[in-house]
Amino acid sequence: MFKASLYTLLLTLIYVLGFSQSTSQAIANGQDPNVLYRNEGAFGIFAHSRGFGINYMRAKHITGTRKKLFEIEALNMYHPKEIKVSTNSDNSKRFKYGKLNNIFILRAGVGYQTTIFRKADRKSVEIRTSYFIGANITFAKPYYVLVYRESAVGTKYQESVRYDPDKLTIDSISGKGPLIDGLGQLKIYPGLYAKANLSFEYAPYSNKVKAIETGIIFDYYPKALPIMAHNPAENFIVTVYVGFVFGKKWF
Repeated sequence: MFKASLYTLLLTLIYVLGFSQSTSQAIANGQDPNVLYRNEGAFGIFAHSRGFGINYMRAKHITGTRKKLFEIEALNMYHPKEIKVSTNSDNSKRFKYGKLNNIFILRAGVGYQTTIFRKADRKSVEIRTSYFIGANITFAKPYYVLVYRESAVGTKYQESVRYDPDKLTIDSISGKGPLIDGLGQLKIYPGLYAKANLSFEYAPYSNKVKAIETGIIFDYYPKALPIMAHNPAENFIVTVYVGFVFGKKWF
């Protein structure tokens, strides 16, 4: 009994090693073995309707056409009414009048991907749908601007201050403050998100990932997120996006 089990184990090991070597050799020779890879990892860059971001996605096959996904991503978030302006001063830096906070978001979620149209050959395109649900952590850094001050001896100098819509008018601002100002006043807004997308995978080999994605994302904040003065803080934000994804697959 022991010898039979050992013999079966050796045969299985030889088959797996031989299959792996033949697959690697085929790829090295520029051929596509067209086998089902169980694991997938990919990086992405994307532009959404209110900013830009990057992400990483890890996938594992459940069936031949369905995968379980995990993703993390980082992005910024603008307000639709943000507009850069400048004063008449020659030394002024353009600033966003009315902006209260710079917004940076980290998301992490799980989901599923389903292949709805498989590749017929290497030059064709695979179409897939995905959805995610997860949590986000949003960092709101106060927006700083430069204003002119007058010293005791009558000379003028610039000072970086937090924008306050009740104290500062557009004429009193001389430019944008340093980006690092306000880091000590960061506020965190936890939230939830959901995403649905459609991806078009066009990699020339089955062990590579190259895809264009487009979709819609819903972010929800129990505590409303303030971005612009004289505009309501937002509990619910909807964005659409398009991005490029690249990575690899393995057993």
